Amino acid sequence: MTEDLLRELAPQVLGALVRRYGHFDTAEDAVQEALLAAATQWPEEGLPDSPRAWLITVAARRLTDLLRAEQARRRREDAVAARALPEDWRQAPADRPLTASDAASASDSDSDDTLVLLFMCCHPSLSPASQVALTLRAVGGLSTAQIARAFMVPEPTMTRRITRAKQRIKDSGVPFRLPRAAERDRRLGAVLHVLYLIFNEGYASTSGPDLHRAELTAEAIRLARMVRRLLPDDTEVAGLLALMLLTDARRPARTGPDGALIPMAEQDRGLWDAARIAEGVELVTDALPRGTPGPYQLQAAIAALHDEAPTAAETDWPQITALYELLLRIADNPMVALNHAVAVAMARGPQAGLDRLERLGGDDRVSGDHRLHAVRAHLLEMSGDHEGARASYERAAELAMSFPQRRYLRSRAARLAGPGEN
Repeated sequence: MTEDLLRELAPQVLGALVRRYGHFDTAEDAVQEALLAAATQWPEEGLPDSPRAWLITVAARRLTDLLRAEQARRRREDAVAARALPEDWRQAPADRPLTASDAASASDSDSDDTLVLLFMCCHPSLSPASQVALTLRAVGGLSTAQIARAFMVPEPTMTRRITRAKQRIKDSGVPFRLPRAAERDRRLGAVLHVLYLIFNEGYASTSGPDLHRAELTAEAIRLARMVRRLLPDDTEVAGLLALMLLTDARRPARTGPDGALIPMAEQDRGLWDAARIAEGVELVTDALPRGTPGPYQLQAAIAALHDEAPTAAETDWPQITALYELLLRIADNPMVALNHAVAVAMARGPQAGLDRLERLGGDDRVSGDHRLHAVRAHLLEMSGDHEGARASYERAAELAMSFPQRRYLRSRAARLAGPGEN
């Protein structure tokens, strides 16, 4: 309960501090220390009347300390502190009891600055990779290790990348506000990509004991709704929100009582969230006719076809194949090509899909990904090559980082073992 609340409040608190004081890089450190204090104190002492105000107050005090240390090193403590910090907090020790006036001051605005923070993290002075990494850290709440896995780079490399990104934000002097229309449009692609990655990390966790992390998918959907309220006529924003809803609708049926993964073809479709499916279908149906469809709209249309099929056998695979072919024309993405191979196999037979996998085998972006080997295993099993399928399932299990995925892949391999091999 406390962990979920802190995840929800963290970007709001960071946004409030940056809006009030600036110092993006130092403010994030202060917020992290406030979150740690809350995680330690709240379970024992109970929730404060206003958790958000409590966090902002504690983080502001810590920010004061951090800024003082920095200013002392530069021999400008008095001059900078006089301009940057409120008088009533300037001499306050970090561990003094919280007062009602502190909470009132910290809550001087009930606005949620998360969306402003999101656009700030996608500042054009940053590379696309740094935009995504910084937003996942500051807004999505992912650890540096999780982000490193998502980018497939060592954790120290990602730590340096995020540190440099924070420094560039600081050096840019960008005001803490939503960018103007023209600049906002330039940053929107990065914003949508960030939300897409946050959602995917929640829906199919790259590591750990659980297949999904509902708090991340919920946060990605919440932020996508915020962006849609800001840009109600943007069809790709609508497409991304539709894709999230249509995908998340299947989450209740993706695992069994023991947490084991259940593939879509074997899921109880009665457990799918009908309200989310209806909302997602309405969004994408409205967006598709308005201009040339973008990648999120096309992916949402594919998800809608899956969700609207009464059974796995009644899935419209030829239409899904055609949509993936449109997607391949605008997205040089090996995962799109991998999903296209599956659709082709389902529409035209497993060998047609395997032929396409051969072309992907030499792509370094996907050759070491467990999903390529899992798809090959599935198609080999469909074609009757059980020995080849078992070897591919085992290879996929070796590469998978998520425990439920490894467990599922090993169980598929075990089913294909010959007598006496189990």
